[in-house]
Amino acid sequence: MNLADYDVLSFDCYGTLIDWEVGILEVLRPWAQQAGSRLSDDELLAVYAVNEAQAQRDSPTALYPRILADAFARTGGTLGIPVSAEWANKLGASVPEWPAFEDSADALSSLGESYKLVILSNVHRDGFAGSSRRLGVQFDAIVTAEDVKAYKPADNHFDALDGVLETLGVPRSRLLHVAQSLFHDHVPAKRHGIASVWIDRRHDRPGWGATPEPSEEYSVDMTFPSMAAFAAAAHEARSDA
Repeated sequence: MNLADYDVLSFDCYGTLIDWEVGILEVLRPWAQQAGSRLSDDELLAVYAVNEAQAQRDSPTALYPRILADAFARTGGTLGIPVSAEWANKLGASVPEWPAFEDSADALSSLGESYKLVILSNVHRDGFAGSSRRLGVQFDAIVTAEDVKAYKPADNHFDALDGVLETLGVPRSRLLHVAQSLFHDHVPAKRHGIASVWIDRRHDRPGWGATPEPSEEYSVDMTFPSMAAFAAAAHEARSDA
């Protein structure tokens, strides 16, 4: 694979550019501690991941704050710990406060010099607006769950890419998808025949974190431990082209 062979990069946002695990744990951890739970952060995230994915399947047109609140309530049910409306709403409203990974803004700025940048995100427009300010770049297109009325790994986001590419005047063969979640992104990317790069943010930690383990076939064409490493490789490829 030659990274210089692509003109458009589509990105998952949460887990790839924004550290949603830190953001989610900022609410789940104190809730669990208040209830006297001794679950580790990874144990909390593992339970939450399954419940969020189910909430998205059950309510594909619901805005993400409702999904977060619903997933939190389901997590409490799984663990036998009540979740008050106050706690649920706190998680639902937290997306704009989730921090960016330290390397995301610089990496995107560098990549934006050579590629068109597109967001494919399981979030609502208002939530992404807060995250976008943290990332500090102008994206060429933004596709959210609110726009397509579904949540990845459903096909809707990737179907919508056809219109984005037509507007940008770029063939699908020049598109590369960049994402952390094998479950949410690399599974549907494979279904759609789109080349993909795995940003393995959890390369130094066990488990799947806030994403479920993939149960369907997926593939990745290249793997990097960070956005910084990916941006450096892309810059080198472009320089050599």
